[in-house]
Amino acid sequence: MIRVFIVAASTLVRAGLQNVLADSRFNIAGSAANLESLSEQLADLETDVVLIETPADGHEELLDALAVGDIMSDYATIVLADQASPGWTAEALRAGIRAVLPSDVSPEQLRAALEATAAGLVVMHPREASAAFPAPAATAAPLSELPEPLTRRESEVLQMLAGGLANKEIAARLSISDHTVKFHVASILGKLGASTRTEAVSIGIRQGLVLL
Repeated sequence: MIRVFIVAASTLVRAGLQNVLADSRFNIAGSAANLESLSEQLADLETDVVLIETPADGHEELLDALAVGDIMSDYATIVLADQASPGWTAEALRAGIRAVLPSDVSPEQLRAALEATAAGLVVMHPREASAAFPAPAATAAPLSELPEPLTRRESEVLQMLAGGLANKEIAARLSISDHTVKFHVASILGKLGASTRTEAVSIGIRQGLVLL
């Protein structure tokens, strides 16, 4: 059984959280309206997880208060924080908070987070994770930023590579030698920063160099 101590300024919020945790897996060790005497209260209780609801304007004060009381090193700490910035969320996790969740987290997600943090894991809500770790921007440079643009002939060869043609077929289409085709392919790979023909075609498609 996971023993949970709840901290929330609102009596209604505390009651709501207690209702959500009315489950055989959890036991409410106690509750408080603020952090001022939290360390003293926890010292007399058997507690596994401290669940804290904080207002949007109290994020910085929360970290300071938890650090002074040494709460995060002694108990798995979960914070319900609305409008938390990605920077603050990252700072909170580095400081030792085990989970930063939005206040509207679902009961199922909250219960799962309590179990995970009690087991020593760090938890992030998908919404917070998306903000803290945005998808990386495409690394391929646009055509105008290529170190050296493709020549007209290289563009023709790249288009034929995209069509699956072998060197001999490209040579026949363009009435040039196999050796010349190999030269063009090597030049294309170098300019696009590709290591294979397939990668060159993929980059060419992303850059708008290949017509589909």
